[in-house]
Amino acid sequence: MNSKEMAILSAKTLDSKKALDIICLDIESKSSIADYFILASGGSERQIKALSEEVDDQFAKEGLIVKSIEGKPSSGWILLDFGDVIVSVLTIEMREKYNIEKVWGDCEILNWEE
Repeated sequence: MNSKEMAILSAKTLDSKKALDIICLDIESKSSIADYFILASGGSERQIKALSEEVDDQFAKEGLIVKSIEGKPSSGWILLDFGDVIVSVLTIEMREKYNIEKVWGDCEILNWEE
């Protein structure tokens, strides 16, 4: 599975669990850390935990193991690093606070809903 397919899988998985404001940023030309950065919001700490666990479970079914997990529900954000794809799930409040979309504002957005 290539990085674009991984990004789409993560976005669709998040969508299936009712994540909010899912964005897939193509950061490949702007960063050496990954190819795609997926952002999603959850309405509560409990939901961001469930969302991140579901992404991890779906990737594991594909034989893709998370390299590291940062953050925790009580912090308001969880980041899953799959190497070429990074998935960040945040509460609405933390997403507004960090405004990650602004940092990567010059990157293309992958239309994962096609």
